[in-house]
Amino acid sequence: MVSTPAERPAIRAALGRTAAFSAIYAAAVVAGRLALLDLTTLGLIGPAAGVGAIWFCVQRRAPTFWVDMLALSGFQYFLNLTMGASINEAVVVAAANLSQALVIVALMARWLPHAWGGGGRDPLRRPRDLWLLVAAAVASATVGAVVRSTGAWLLGDDSEVVGAGIWLTRNVVSIVIIVAFAMSVGNLIAVQHARRATVAGWLRGLAAELAATPGWRIAEHVALVAAAIASYVLVFANRDGLPLLFLLFGPTIWVAVRLSTAFVTFHNLVVTTIVVLFTLNGSGPLAAIEDHASRVVVTQLFVGMIAVVGLVLALSRDERAALADELVRDKGALASQTADTSRHAELMRAVIDSMADGLAVVADDGRVILGNPAARRLLGQPRLDQATVANIHSGLTHPDGRPVDKHEMPHMRALAGEPVQAMDVVVRNPGIPHDRVLRANATTVANGEGGRVAVVLFHEVTAERRHRDELANFAGVVAHDLLNPLGAMVAWADDADTVLAAAPPGEAVAEARRSLAQMQRVAGRMHLLINDLLTYTTARDATLRPADMDLAAMIRDVVTARTDIAPDQAAGAPRITVGTILPVHGDPILVRQLLDNLIGNAIKYTAPGAPARLTVSSTVDGPLVRVAIADRGLGIRPGQHAAIFENFYRAPGTDDYSGTGLGLAICKRIVERHGGTITAADNPGGGAVFAFTLPGAAGPVGAPQRAPRDAARALR
Repeated sequence: MVSTPAERPAIRAALGRTAAFSAIYAAAVVAGRLALLDLTTLGLIGPAAGVGAIWFCVQRRAPTFWVDMLALSGFQYFLNLTMGASINEAVVVAAANLSQALVIVALMARWLPHAWGGGGRDPLRRPRDLWLLVAAAVASATVGAVVRSTGAWLLGDDSEVVGAGIWLTRNVVSIVIIVAFAMSVGNLIAVQHARRATVAGWLRGLAAELAATPGWRIAEHVALVAAAIASYVLVFANRDGLPLLFLLFGPTIWVAVRLSTAFVTFHNLVVTTIVVLFTLNGSGPLAAIEDHASRVVVTQLFVGMIAVVGLVLALSRDERAALADELVRDKGALASQTADTSRHAELMRAVIDSMADGLAVVADDGRVILGNPAARRLLGQPRLDQATVANIHSGLTHPDGRPVDKHEMPHMRALAGEPVQAMDVVVRNPGIPHDRVLRANATTVANGEGGRVAVVLFHEVTAERRHRDELANFAGVVAHDLLNPLGAMVAWADDADTVLAAAPPGEAVAEARRSLAQMQRVAGRMHLLINDLLTYTTARDATLRPADMDLAAMIRDVVTARTDIAPDQAAGAPRITVGTILPVHGDPILVRQLLDNLIGNAIKYTAPGAPARLTVSSTVDGPLVRVAIADRGLGIRPGQHAAIFENFYRAPGTDDYSGTGLGLAICKRIVERHGGTITAADNPGGGAVFAFTLPGAAGPVGAPQRAPRDAARALR
């Protein structure tokens, strides 16, 4: 395999690790051979299994992993040859150890990917990690035992079943004890590597940590070591075979409960070494077991039990501590979040309380959830609650003096799904010395419980309303007072024109008659303007007298009147199509004015020489009726669709058509006083569509009628 210059350092490092692990593995194999019982091939320990597992876990992603496999197999093969095994036996043992190492690496990567040896850098953290390690050790040792037994059977050795069982037990214990210790050491190395700490720096940190450790903690470690030594001496120094092994569980439990899990793994390693050495020396209760196979199995089960019990206790303690720390962190985060929420709530409350406009949040049962001081002041109420809402309702009227019904309250309209924009109400109650005009806007928001609440905003417009009323009244008075002198001027102009008509013809007479004609035209425009001002004032301030009305019949009357006085009869009579018209609830005088203005505009603003064509129709829009008037006239220029409803606005291109610019403003005012809206849009194919909404009739007024069609087809 050819390597690139960039890959060579990694390959050299991997081969260096291979050489180091080869030496350690060879020493482990030799140690296992030295632990053979007299005149047998049974060893009390098998450290090579644990070392091989660590070796392959470290090197599993190395670019030269195949070299590691050859090295492990080669060492097993040659070491077994040197110790008297045949070539075939050496091959079988090497294959069994290689299979075992490969399986443990694969299972560690699959079951413990977060842990050191499985791809991560964590040590054992909880009992579940330990049981997964034990399961991986059992599975890998089983595979190795099956390979070893199968090879022995093929070689004709039928007595290998017992040997395979001992081999399995010894290797499982070896893997669990050595790999658990290596995971702790590997985690420490990985952490120091992540911190980029040198060996000297690590030693300085260890010294600083030791200096910061309380004296009693150091004393506890010393006492534990002394107790462990005393227990081991008491149990294994005697050669009488007394069953005192239970005494070793005391130090183990002490270590597991009080000291770190890393110290527990080191304790397990030391205990295993001491037990094996004393037993090999013929000292202690385990050495008294006569049968060699039983002695090996009992020794392995004992040290394995010591290791597992200690790790289970330590890891259970670590898991509880981790859960407690997480709970503390969660409580801290919750407390911080609660504090932030409280601060936000206080800030929002301060902002709401400082608002000059009134704000109220009302539930669907009339309960006031929130009301700021401005709302209480504007409504003239010392407090806001459900009872107060009833009191407020009894003191509210429309600007025209009509009481506000319960279903007309802003929050009730909003909760019913009707948007409330700029609804003017007059507040009259003992808490307010003079009438106060408030403009209400209301909408709904979710209450977090699957329902909705109404948010109502009140803005006082008393001064604005009073000022506007004064201007409107002034305009009305002036307009009314101007009609008398204007009428007299028109009459005098007519008389002068009559006199001049009887005078002898001449240049002076003709000039005088032209001047009189101009004066009459100007007087006519002035008369139209004054009438529009009076109409606007009426539409704005007159008391509404709403009633259910037959809108279809009213449209027929307006269409008939407008057709009779169409301005351009030479172009042909207007072609007006009326669809199904629904009854509405409104003031008949103002609604007629609305229809007359809109239908009159549709007829008037038509290209010269072209007949007027328009369609009138209606549809249901919730509690409202939507009426649309579509024409094929001049249309509306882009950007002018909202401006045409302003006072005295004259759309560009309409200078040749008579008008004051108040007609559509009057229409808008009439519609808004009825709680509706009016819009203008382009009509596909040319022209414009004016649509407005009015409240629907409470009950049937006759039946929805279709006015007679003329010969024209409906506009689409």
